[in-house]
Amino acid sequence: MREGLRRRYSASMSSDPLAVFHPLVAEWFREEKGEPTAVQAETWARVARGEHVLAVAPTGSGKTLAAFLHAISRLVSGE
Repeated sequence: MREGLRRRYSASMSSDPLAVFHPLVAEWFREEKGEPTAVQAETWARVARGEHVLAVAPTGSGKTLAAFLHAISRLVSGE
């Protein structure tokens, strides 16, 4: 368990915001959505670290996916 947390934390320090996700989830995102929006790139590492995040951005900016992609990634990885 601790190794997984370390792996996620070190990945969250990466310049690639998708590095915090399971590789299949990151690949899906890149293929379907392309580059993350600003709100997604800014929140994913914090969510992965277990921080509480309040994201304020215009409608259509990707807030919902920013909030739920980490949960989907955890389901895929079996966590």
